[in-house]
Amino acid sequence: MAALAGAETMDFKDLRDAIQVSDSVLSKQLSILEKAGYVQISKSFVGKLPRTSASLSEAGTDAWRAHLQTLRDIAGG
Repeated sequence: MAALAGAETMDFKDLRDAIQVSDSVLSKQLSILEKAGYVQISKSFVGKLPRTSASLSEAGTDAWRAHLQTLRDIAGG
């Protein structure tokens, strides 16, 4: 969520590299977040190569902001 919050959209490979997880771990987590309505997944082709990208949905952005506010509240800020 943090990596996606800092970008309009991210390619799967860039997101995987940014958070340093395996393809299978990222795929599973994106599926869970998509099912929760927090992430939007888009699939396309660049030439003959498939490209998957992810972005936060409006609900995901709201949830991320609420999470950050809760952390600030806990920290006393």
